[in-house]
Amino acid sequence: MKIRTVFVGLVAATFSAIALAQAPIVIKFSHVVAADTPKGKASEFFAKKAAELTKGKVKVEVYANSALYKDKEEMEALQLGAVQMLAPSLAKFGPLGVKEFEAFDLPYIFDNTAELHKITQGPVGASLLAKLEPKGIKGLAFWDNGFKSFSANKPLKTPADFKGLKMRIQSSKVLESQMRALGALPQVMAFSEVYQALQTGVVDGTENPHSNLYTQKMHEVQKHMTLTEHGYLGYAVITNKKFWDGLPGDVRGQLEQAMKEATVFANGIAKQENDGALEKIKASGKTQVYTPTAAERNAIKKALVKTHTDMESRIGKEAIQAIYKETGFDPSKL
Repeated sequence: MKIRTVFVGLVAATFSAIALAQAPIVIKFSHVVAADTPKGKASEFFAKKAAELTKGKVKVEVYANSALYKDKEEMEALQLGAVQMLAPSLAKFGPLGVKEFEAFDLPYIFDNTAELHKITQGPVGASLLAKLEPKGIKGLAFWDNGFKSFSANKPLKTPADFKGLKMRIQSSKVLESQMRALGALPQVMAFSEVYQALQTGVVDGTENPHSNLYTQKMHEVQKHMTLTEHGYLGYAVITNKKFWDGLPGDVRGQLEQAMKEATVFANGIAKQENDGALEKIKASGKTQVYTPTAAERNAIKKALVKTHTDMESRIGKEAIQAIYKETGFDPSKL
């Protein structure tokens, strides 16, 4: 009887060990935007590709729309290991102490996607991601969202039109400087709270890529939008460094491949999604969409580019000049 009990116990323990060995590695991937945005779709693509390439060894659970954590909470949650993966906007790394990332917030530092990708897919981008490692964070990739435009409940055609407006921004000293350069009053606010703030008049306007404006229904509570395309909004896909380094080598390699494919997918649909969202905003009739003339755009650009000089001491002149060198931007020629 004793032998039988021991035998049964050994069998149970063996099956338990097998079950444990076969249990997938769970990656909680949290983000703050809607599932049908470029970032939302790309994170789902990554989850599917990770399962496929690891043959089920990894299960990526995607939590959209701040379901787990809001803007201000998610970075700490990652560092503590409560979630394993995030794709925060690049403005989030300044408060973390890596201020060089705030160069991405500088208005009109990129004129087009080709210039942008020279940075995000080149040595400058790689060196920026490496700066996160002392914070316990491993940078995996940059994902595009798109270029931002201004919206408000009044027409925005000249720098003077912004004077005194309460404009929502995400937490970024660069974006604060940007709004002040236009005479606006920057209001830092979590992304999930913006719709209600616009609806109730707590803030007058904001800036967003078109897909964010449309999917969050902000176009329903903003009467005007000007296609300034003044600033870039992108994301860095990051993971908890300790978690990542602790993965089996083969699994880590498969996830790196999944991330490469997801990045191609993310960047491929970003422009398509934003163009589609813009057409839907126009079709809704709720927001008047205005395309500035070359002279109007240049006046706004000239007002905003002074932010580059103002932020040199914060971001670091070297980081800004490294981007200028790759893109060929020369603010003195404005």
